[in-house]
Amino acid sequence: MVFADAVVYHPTVTHFLKYIATTVGRDKFLRTIQYFSRFYAWYLYRTNNPQSAIAPWEAMKKQFGTTRKIMRLGKFVEHIKAAAVAADAKGMDPILKYCAVGRQLGYTAYITLDNISAIDAIGIRKFDNIKKIQKEAYRMWMTGLLFNTLAGLYKLYQIKAHSSTVNKQDAEGAVQAKKLEREQNATSLQLVQDLCDLAAPSTALGFANFDDGFIGLAGTVSSLLGVYSTWKKTA
Repeated sequence: MVFADAVVYHPTVTHFLKYIATTVGRDKFLRTIQYFSRFYAWYLYRTNNPQSAIAPWEAMKKQFGTTRKIMRLGKFVEHIKAAAVAADAKGMDPILKYCAVGRQLGYTAYITLDNISAIDAIGIRKFDNIKKIQKEAYRMWMTGLLFNTLAGLYKLYQIKAHSSTVNKQDAEGAVQAKKLEREQNATSLQLVQDLCDLAAPSTALGFANFDDGFIGLAGTVSSLLGVYSTWKKTA
């Protein structure tokens, strides 16, 4: 009983419940399973395992992908609002503002098209041009990612330039240096995620030729970094 209480009331369990209660937390968790399943199904196929061993992982990849599509229904409204807020931001760096608006508009179009494909995936209505819709969704996803990648690179340039002017010998400078270091780490983390995520749409659109193993592994890394970031925010 004492052991059970220690587990149930452990701070990590409380933190996990807070994390999994968020839509973003659940999405990142399911995304990790989805992309790992994609990688592992590819690995089993390449190592000549029977179809009976591959099928469960293929099913997980498909079902968790569909589940995430359903969870994103209506999410385009969030990105429309974010684009409007970014466009109205006063005093924001013009390049970062342009990138933020471009990213959010790209994601708005992506989620809208993804919502249409979700309706097709769950069988409410079948669309004859679903492949074209999915391809355009990939194009819009890639557009949003490219804007965010550009913003990340520009932020890192700004942080580096700012860091060179900070005097780390005095107290105020040391505090500022720590703040810049945290910003740099967060920006670098997001940049790695975006670069990993680019593997899927760039291949779907024919700009690259990554196999399912690489895409699955890149997506798993990106998802785990997303889990880590969301976990920290719910602490």
